[in-house]
Amino acid sequence: MTIHLSIVLFLPLATGLLGAFLPRGMARWAVLAGTVAVLLYTVALLVDFDAGGGVQYVTDDEWIPDLGIRYQLGIDGLNLFMVALTAIAWVPCTLVAAFRQHDRPKLFFFNLALAETAVLGAFLAQDLALFIVFFDLMLIPFYFMIGGWGTGDRVRATTKFVIYTLAGSLLMMAAAIALGVLSTPDGGEISFSLAELQQRSVSEGTQQWIVLLFALAFFVKAPLFPLHGWVPETYRSSPIVTIALLGGVLSKVGVYGFLRIVLPIMPEGSQHWQELFIIIAVFSILYGSILAFSQDNVRLVVAYSSIAQMGFIVLGIFALEDKGAQGAVFQMLNHGLVVVPLFLIVGVIAARASGSESLSELGGMAFRAPVLATLFLIVAFATLAMPGSGNFVGEVLVLFGTFEDKLVYGLVASAGVVLTAIYMIRVFGGTMHNPPGADVESSEIDGLHLAAIAPLVAVIVALGVYPNFVVHRTEKATTASIQEAHGVGEQVATR
Repeated sequence: MTIHLSIVLFLPLATGLLGAFLPRGMARWAVLAGTVAVLLYTVALLVDFDAGGGVQYVTDDEWIPDLGIRYQLGIDGLNLFMVALTAIAWVPCTLVAAFRQHDRPKLFFFNLALAETAVLGAFLAQDLALFIVFFDLMLIPFYFMIGGWGTGDRVRATTKFVIYTLAGSLLMMAAAIALGVLSTPDGGEISFSLAELQQRSVSEGTQQWIVLLFALAFFVKAPLFPLHGWVPETYRSSPIVTIALLGGVLSKVGVYGFLRIVLPIMPEGSQHWQELFIIIAVFSILYGSILAFSQDNVRLVVAYSSIAQMGFIVLGIFALEDKGAQGAVFQMLNHGLVVVPLFLIVGVIAARASGSESLSELGGMAFRAPVLATLFLIVAFATLAMPGSGNFVGEVLVLFGTFEDKLVYGLVASAGVVLTAIYMIRVFGGTMHNPPGADVESSEIDGLHLAAIAPLVAVIVALGVYPNFVVHRTEKATTASIQEAHGVGEQVATR
């Protein structure tokens, strides 16, 4: 089968541009059609992908030859399901947005389409400079969607979001340029191709500070403590579909960058900071879980729980063990599939409570809404990693990988699993079964949100039943990603 990744990459943007020239009410349907086409293309990728192969469906052309920058795209086990997550998440979010009224709808849906292309580009890029281009491009559409269609103190929210994200991006750009220049052999040509950079080398000391700069950018994007300061205002002020994509998909680009760039290219530097990054991950797990437990606003509960889940993913990555890394990759997919329907359900709940998202003002919604309650219950159980869910498999793999050499950190992180159960049961019970608030209307989920949420729930259930569909296809690439850093760790341990 012939797969052209450039079509997958630029199809959303093309439909967004097309929508700008269509009648006012048609832009949304053009963009929705584009997201569906990307999803169908992605299904073909999943069917045709060779789990035993390396990077596949490669596009490799010169872009800026004087700077050693190439237009390189490719798919392997590391990004296959990140591309799938992006395609899956964008369809229901665009569907929900298409049936809502927006000021300047052409501009809104253009930004939504541009955002999908930017995220896909970051996941597909096999050239470091190209990765940075798409990494930075993601900022633009989300800035406009939050600032232009948000609510409340959206100016402050967008300002914080831009400052944090742009600062991280500038640090990463400096680190990338330094890596490309310093790794160039005498008399050789500079290159930013990830495969080429992996064959070159820089000193351990240089790796250490470059890794740290990359980590700062990735921790902002994830986000992890203490670089999460943009989260409360941004999540409180953003449209529901925007934060669903921000928390479900965009956050994965940061942690993906560790596996794609940092660990395979700079293993000694990664090993040097292993302990610090694990501490940050564990602290994020506990900090995010405690804050999620203490919040009254439902969307902030989900926002802070995401910080905790990102902590679990980073913990699995920097355990530098095969099981931990495989669990991290699987959990990246699981978390995205859970967060998107969670935020869409928050939107449904708020619409039935006169716009309120406060737990103290909600309750009683399950009385006449058994389907809504059932969907919410399945997603809540997946979030707290009940046995039988994909999240359970992901968290078990992460913890087993951590227990190999970092037993104490793994035990402390396990407390986050307990806290997750507490705050998710609190949210579900508070919205569905507590005495109803004064302004709460108990009514069944509408057809639009059912069509958006039910397929996501079906995918969550399917991965819980057959997790090996993901693990088998990601195992080889994930193991290769951490292999060098793991080997460095073993050498240090035997000295």
